[in-house]
Amino acid sequence: MSDCVLKGQIHSIQTLGTVDGPGVRFVVFLQGCPLRCKCCHNPDTWELNGNYEYTAEEIVKKCVRYKEYFGIDGGITLSGGEPLLQARFAKEVFSLCKKEGINTCLDTSGIILNEDTKELLEVTDLVLLDIKYTTDELYKENVGCSIHPVLRFLDYLQEKEIPVWLRQVIIPTINDNNENITELKRIADTHPCVKKTELLPFKKICQTKYDSMNIPFPFSHIPTPTAEQMKKLRTGNGCW
Repeated sequence: MSDCVLKGQIHSIQTLGTVDGPGVRFVVFLQGCPLRCKCCHNPDTWELNGNYEYTAEEIVKKCVRYKEYFGIDGGITLSGGEPLLQARFAKEVFSLCKKEGINTCLDTSGIILNEDTKELLEVTDLVLLDIKYTTDELYKENVGCSIHPVLRFLDYLQEKEIPVWLRQVIIPTINDNNENITELKRIADTHPCVKKTELLPFKKICQTKYDSMNIPFPFSHIPTPTAEQMKKLRTGNGCW
């Protein structure tokens, strides 16, 4: 009988996060991502080998220490990187959290849908799904994959009636237009599992990471959208 214990490759942990799902959350950033988004804020999570190794039990033991701060809405969020690359480990973490009465949230690009992913989703209370663009052309140009696996992932969430928050980073000159927002709204409206849609401003605070890794930041020339631009997109066309 093997005594091998599954360990997760972890980049970092944020103990009291407030922007990665509802309420106050214990956020675990996992290593590894198959995508190479030109707007990526965490290039240091691309490789699967992480800064740290943890067992699921070790992660949950840390998480439980902060349970009193979660309130009704908070809990744990697994982010990345792309947590679906470590779906078996993520499932172990979420399964233990469910036993502790802790809400589970998965922050993902939705790029992988296999049996390990489906088992993970069985113990997932909420999915934060990052739909980066609304056309296949922009996905292929700026992410390196097709949009179709992401939409199939969303279809599966609808089939299983798993609550979803759609998220999209707004990047000036690329997806900061009403056509994109209207299509994003159509996607949300045709999937009742979507409970909320968030438009997030593109930021360049990650530039220092690219510089330290000695790699170019593909979107370094693109400006950050203003608060007025974001408000116009959120409300100007009547979508939200």
